[in-house]
Amino acid sequence: MAYKTILVHVDHSPQSADRIRIAAGIALAENAHLIGTAMTGISRFLYEDHSILLNSRIEMLCERANQSLIDFEAIVKQIGVPSYEKRLINDDPAEGLVLQARYSDLVVISQKNFNEFDPSLVSNLPEYVTLQSVRPILIVPYEAQPSLLANRILIAWDGSMSATRAISNALPLLKRAQDVTIVVFNAVAQLDVHGELPGADIALYLARHGVKVDVLSQENETNIGSALMVLASDRGYDLVVMGGYGHARLREIILGGVTLTVLGQMSVPILMSH
Repeated sequence: MAYKTILVHVDHSPQSADRIRIAAGIALAENAHLIGTAMTGISRFLYEDHSILLNSRIEMLCERANQSLIDFEAIVKQIGVPSYEKRLINDDPAEGLVLQARYSDLVVISQKNFNEFDPSLVSNLPEYVTLQSVRPILIVPYEAQPSLLANRILIAWDGSMSATRAISNALPLLKRAQDVTIVVFNAVAQLDVHGELPGADIALYLARHGVKVDVLSQENETNIGSALMVLASDRGYDLVVMGGYGHARLREIILGGVTLTVLGQMSVPILMSH
């Protein structure tokens, strides 16, 4: 697999520049086409009925989205991406990204900034796009200063289909990394999934793709999501690769408790596949 089309969400938030730089860095390394897409925030199902919206409001939203795309182009040119385009879409951000993701290899978005009170920004965008998109999602934390390319990658392996898909989707990044570690939590209690040598099979799979990995086993019965983020932070990893997994209850039924914890506590970029 190779990344040939990368889609990055562009808006007026302070986090937009960081995720554009990340997406541009990957596009440059992969010789991929980069699409910066800005949504007006008006649902495509409502846009044509101007009777329910003031024309001045529509014009203001379009102007703001266009300015975001001008900022996108300035960053991309500075980094030197040879192939890129700007897209202005009349849709809300979540639905617009999910629709365009079908024609991309990777989608780059940001973690929700819980200190951001702008009502025009979608609060559950990462969760929604992760659940609805058929493509891998690279989520950039709102506080950190992430590097353009990940040199040290941590893989959260639980033997699930989503984790397997995430690893396959991350192969272009894994092949470029200098240090890759697979972490398996509570392997002793899941020998039916991991076998007598937890992580060995997936490590061999990656080795055949030219990715040299180390395998780390840890025990944590209380909060795997927090333990994963602490491990990533303490050991200085640039990226975490994981599937959407975890024990479910109430609103965690679909995404899983581990995934929701990670989305809330992340301090490094997360590549996730659902």
